[in-house]
Amino acid sequence: MAEHAGQPHDASAAEPGAYSPKPSLQYASAVALQAAGIGAFVSAVQNALGSHTRGALGFLTRSGGTIGVFAAMGATFAFTEAAVANTREKDDALNGAAGACAAGFLAGIRARSLPMAVASCAVMGAAMGTFDYGGKSLYGIPETQEERRRRFFKQPPTIPKLATASEE
Repeated sequence: MAEHAGQPHDASAAEPGAYSPKPSLQYASAVALQAAGIGAFVSAVQNALGSHTRGALGFLTRSGGTIGVFAAMGATFAFTEAAVANTREKDDALNGAAGACAAGFLAGIRARSLPMAVASCAVMGAAMGTFDYGGKSLYGIPETQEERRRRFFKQPPTIPKLATASEE
């Protein structure tokens, strides 16, 4: 890295669009924990809707594999997304598509079907890539409250100034 006047070069201070590396393992573990929570919820719903004799702990013993699958898919997505972004040194839709493809492939492998793994990779990668490319929002471009207020209220029409005889 270049040094200017004895100061080390800081990529984040140099330009606003500069890439800053993502901590892959930290991001993956955080997403895995969140996904495990969602998996526990799904497992509890599966346990509540199913008929069995295992009691309340059936969400761990009977459908507890769901928790692990959700956590593994979340960790795989996050780690792959961060690793691809760090390798390419770009933060764009391709990173999310690669992460979703890896997570989809894992879901297909759990079903023990290579065609399903490839199809899941393609579908999830395309869906996530499209979502990221579209601005990472279901509501479109985010706007501030002031912009929303200006758009809501009518603006007074502008009246063109007529030229007088002295100005012609």
